[in-house]
Amino acid sequence: MSSEQSILFTNVRIFDSSGSDPFEGEVLVTGNTIADVRPKSGDLPRDGVRVIDGQGKFLMSGLCDAHTHFSWVNSADLPGLGTMGVEEHTLLCARSAQTYIDYGYTMCVGAAAAKPRLDVVIRNAINDGQIPGPRYLANCQEIAVTGGALVDGITAFADGPEEMRKQVRRNVEMGADLVKLSMSGEEITGNQHAEDNYFSDEETLAATTEARRRGLRVCSHARSGESVKMSLRNGVDIIYHASFIDDEGLDMLEAKKDEVFVAPGLNWLVATLNDAAAFGYPPEAAEAAGYKHELECAIAGLKKMKERGIRVLPGGDYGFAWTPHGTYARDLQHFVELLGYTPKEALLAATALGGEIMRMPDQLGQVKAGFLADLILIDGDPLQDITILQDRSRIVGIMKDGNFHKDPGDGTEARPSELKETHSGTPVPA
Repeated sequence: MSSEQSILFTNVRIFDSSGSDPFEGEVLVTGNTIADVRPKSGDLPRDGVRVIDGQGKFLMSGLCDAHTHFSWVNSADLPGLGTMGVEEHTLLCARSAQTYIDYGYTMCVGAAAAKPRLDVVIRNAINDGQIPGPRYLANCQEIAVTGGALVDGITAFADGPEEMRKQVRRNVEMGADLVKLSMSGEEITGNQHAEDNYFSDEETLAATTEARRRGLRVCSHARSGESVKMSLRNGVDIIYHASFIDDEGLDMLEAKKDEVFVAPGLNWLVATLNDAAAFGYPPEAAEAAGYKHELECAIAGLKKMKERGIRVLPGGDYGFAWTPHGTYARDLQHFVELLGYTPKEALLAATALGGEIMRMPDQLGQVKAGFLADLILIDGDPLQDITILQDRSRIVGIMKDGNFHKDPGDGTEARPSELKETHSGTPVPA
């Protein structure tokens, strides 16, 4: 829902993601920008402004999920992601995008799509105002070497440096923002293990060099210690998982901590151990496959990353049957309960670091004058109870780019069935 009026949030507790504690005050939004932030209510003008009395509610930046799969659609049939019709799959991706913003996520980093153009099409539709969704960095299918695909039907293949360059160029041609390398295994496959590494240095370097030349960044599915170090040696920008990182890898990562992000996807490990039984994968099977051991190693490594000041972001591989869309904020709980983050540190990882990984650190992730107006209003205090962010009903206001997706005044949310006018005057879904 949009408004031409300036909007003033008053009588709110502002968590500005600068590192400071929350403070009572008010925030003025003009157009798509935060025009002013004041530490005292009553200081900013009211004439011609829509005033929203927050009644002491918690106002903060929208959240970031750094490991997003719009095209994982709450299914236990992983090969079915490859065989699903593209039309049906596109609709389900649009639903995933809406679910993210329904839960206050205004920034998402695509970690691979099940079909080549799904991410790009959804990103473009969001940007054009055709469907609701977060700001999004689009990926294509993950790239694996022959014999290294984790799921049949959703992978692009490349062997050797020249084929890697060609696959990167394919992502460029399709309009992607990112490239994903599937470098290590996954225990649930039964035959490709998390401590494996399938790439060579030459292949990895060819992919990162070509991506950088064409303005794309590279992320890697890198659970094994060797795949993490290979990623770091060869210029990968975002490392997913890093479960079995060793001391040498930690040293390498610390040396590049201002260049590289880590998104461990902790909820995948936790949920596969504890929540997959109803879908045919009981805890004893998950433990026998090695998931308990991997979770223990991941927690130990991530605690060391925190101590070393490495940028670790939430984002938990949501969209599988036992990691369903809409449960994204479980990652924040895991950061607090498993990794020793304070709730404040977890929120900073999901907001200020989100602006950094989106390459918009001076525009996103903080409540600050001059930043884009991506804000959420919470009925409750996530610094006291981080699980509040898992309750959609407690997120009473959601604003992206100065427009309300969920209006705190009437509780309504923008829906695809609502229409707006395009520049051509043709009605399209809002």
